[in-house]
Amino acid sequence: MKSIHIANRTIGNKQTPFVIAEMSGNHNQSLDRALEIVEAAAQAGAHAIKLQTYTADTMTLAVNEGEFFINDEQSLWKGNSLYDLYNLAHTPWEWHAPIMQRADELGIFCFSSPFDETAVDFLEGLDVPAYKIASFEINHLPLIRKVAATGKPMIISTGMATVAEIDDAVRTAREAGCKDLVLLKCTSTYPATPENSNVLTIPHLRELYDCEVGLSDHTMGIGAAIAAVAHGATVIEKHFTLSRAAGGVDSAFSMEPHELSSLVMETTRAWQSLGKIVYGPCEAENKSLIYRRSLYISVDMVAGDVLTSENLRCIRPGLGLAPKFYDSMLGKRINRDVKRGTPLTLEIVC
Repeated sequence: MKSIHIANRTIGNKQTPFVIAEMSGNHNQSLDRALEIVEAAAQAGAHAIKLQTYTADTMTLAVNEGEFFINDEQSLWKGNSLYDLYNLAHTPWEWHAPIMQRADELGIFCFSSPFDETAVDFLEGLDVPAYKIASFEINHLPLIRKVAATGKPMIISTGMATVAEIDDAVRTAREAGCKDLVLLKCTSTYPATPENSNVLTIPHLRELYDCEVGLSDHTMGIGAAIAAVAHGATVIEKHFTLSRAAGGVDSAFSMEPHELSSLVMETTRAWQSLGKIVYGPCEAENKSLIYRRSLYISVDMVAGDVLTSENLRCIRPGLGLAPKFYDSMLGKRINRDVKRGTPLTLEIVC
């Protein structure tokens, strides 16, 4: 599999996981807060901050009833129309440039999820380094085709998608010019549960589509992300806020700065721990071999004495014969005087 690059960052299993902090609507309609989120993400060690580019009018209709109104008792957004929710959550387009400039100053990437073709045109004017297709847009093949035609790397979340739908999206992207593709396993519930995360899908996605894979994670904590890295995820995306207590459309399932810092650290450690298939002591373990058990003379003995369970013990350290020789040594005679604490070697046995 060829390397994928977002700007100057390589994405792949030879690199630490690429961690994306998703701002979404957690700016709470404050540009100052949005800039603080960028700063906190950079300080926590995230590699990228991601926006969402849409308006309420590009998402839905201003209708406050029927299927346009959220009545689900389990929804975080119950009691809102889709139009009002998107109006509240959207990132004003005039904020994009200052947010991206601040990210650039802090050395992290900033890119976005466009939700219609006009958003792609707008983001191209800002020369974003990559695009993300949200799970809910994976069936929006005209949008995928438009993004792919930019030639920029594309990340596609697969929440709710069947294999057939993922296949349609991947084929559309590649046929339209996408060369650098990442698929993210995602569970589109807010928050998601570990039981519904199914990170075992990640290596299967890699096998099916021969591309980089990752996790768009809506669970609380970092456990699912660590498991994902252990199964080959090279990209991790989490929603991010300054404080869940401050509220906001996505705050309930978003990470706080100290949690994002822990995510970056622990996914790096998980990746480092993968290593390769190795048996026997690694170089760092060689000095520990001395503390294995081995055979030692446990009393003072003279030449001709017979080795018995009273004078031969299997103890630490490990400079004598291996314990597997214990039974075969019993009954043999030694050929020289030896003191208590002498490691048993073949040279002193008749």
